[in-house]
Amino acid sequence: MSSLNVPLNVFQRVPQRLRGWVLPALILTVWWAAVEWGGSTSPLLVSPLAVWQRGVGQVASGELWVALSASLWRMGWGFVIGSSVGLAVGALLGWSRWAERLVGPTFHTLKQISLFAWIPMLSMWFGLGDAAKIAFVAMAAFFPVVLNTFEGLRSVPREYLEVARVYEFSVWQTLRRVVAPAAAPSLFTGIQLSLIYTWLATLGAEYLLASGKGIGNTLIDGREHFWMDLVLFGVVVVGLVGFVLNWVLTVLEKRLLAWRDRTGARY
Repeated sequence: MSSLNVPLNVFQRVPQRLRGWVLPALILTVWWAAVEWGGSTSPLLVSPLAVWQRGVGQVASGELWVALSASLWRMGWGFVIGSSVGLAVGALLGWSRWAERLVGPTFHTLKQISLFAWIPMLSMWFGLGDAAKIAFVAMAAFFPVVLNTFEGLRSVPREYLEVARVYEFSVWQTLRRVVAPAAAPSLFTGIQLSLIYTWLATLGAEYLLASGKGIGNTLIDGREHFWMDLVLFGVVVVGLVGFVLNWVLTVLEKRLLAWRDRTGARY
């Protein structure tokens, strides 16, 4: 047991804000040692330095910014279109029992279809360009927003709605003062999932509809030429972008829903 306590004690001495970097540093160290001391000449095993140099070259030449801007542009449009339609449909299903009975069965059937199963049809309708990719990304954003909006509206306590009726709130006042605040956590969950799914769908669309620029196309170029350093650099960029998007949305959620903590503190 004492031997197991040694790494734990070393880890506890690391400042708390730096502990998240311990595992990445350990992975880089093992990776570097495997390349330097393993004696492998395979092009599939490259050093972290080679990946760094490839990344510097991508940044200096501007290729990274061209690819990244193209991917983010597609993701942005797909996210806006899909989440906007998803909010409208989810609100309709959550607010109207009649709409749920009419539209709900069709929606719940469509959501069971794998997203990538739509690729052949989208490519036939829109071709292999940006229109098909944006449509695919919009579909990825649509379903999680609908589901979480629906669940958020249906989870509003009945007592809250009764209070609104007692105070004779209009429909707009009920939505703005009662329903929206109560459903806000679920809505943010849907938006957060939608943002993650749209980024993944953007890469999938670029990979399967291989035309134009994008991070997915960068990964394809690396694969076709056996440039493992380019592939690994692309993977790092994908992970960093996903991390930043998730972090930004988490910060926004904490600020916009800070009233929940203040309200809970009163009781």
